[in-house]
Amino acid sequence: MTEAAAAPTWPDDIYRALKQAGIRQVAHVPDAGHARLIKCCEADNAMQVVTLTTEEEGVAMLCGAYLGGQRGVLLVQSSGVGNCINMLSLPQTCRMPFLMIVTMRGEYGEFNPWQNAMGRATEAVLTAMNVVCYRCDRPEDVGPTVANAARYTFEGGPPVAILLSQRLIGAKAFVNE
Repeated sequence: MTEAAAAPTWPDDIYRALKQAGIRQVAHVPDAGHARLIKCCEADNAMQVVTLTTEEEGVAMLCGAYLGGQRGVLLVQSSGVGNCINMLSLPQTCRMPFLMIVTMRGEYGEFNPWQNAMGRATEAVLTAMNVVCYRCDRPEDVGPTVANAARYTFEGGPPVAILLSQRLIGAKAFVNE
């Protein structure tokens, strides 16, 4: 089996759902789980992709994008959700739509014990901040979940996070070279 044939298609499903939702701004901290999606967005001249130094910058950036008439998405890893907690008060207090897609760590097959605490707490912390969470464990659910989550938040709903499980994205392995 070739690498191309083995590649999952759900990142392409996310990209199509984001395009359909009118996403123009993509904020992210580099993450292997989002790598293919980031490349798709970077190749799209209608999308502005911004690499952040820390995740909470993305919350402010995307709230500003909304005020300027554009829709955006924040791509983060579960370990970075903790950095966003205080800033999530911005879309909550100002009642702005906010969409984030979170690749989960600290779950199925995790090799790095430092990822476990935030991985276990991510959904509960987001829920405590009044962010609606949708979890995807199966590839066929990813595209429709992103599409419906985007519609929900951008049509007057609260902030939404889509949690892409580690079983879906694949467990990382420690490589000692």
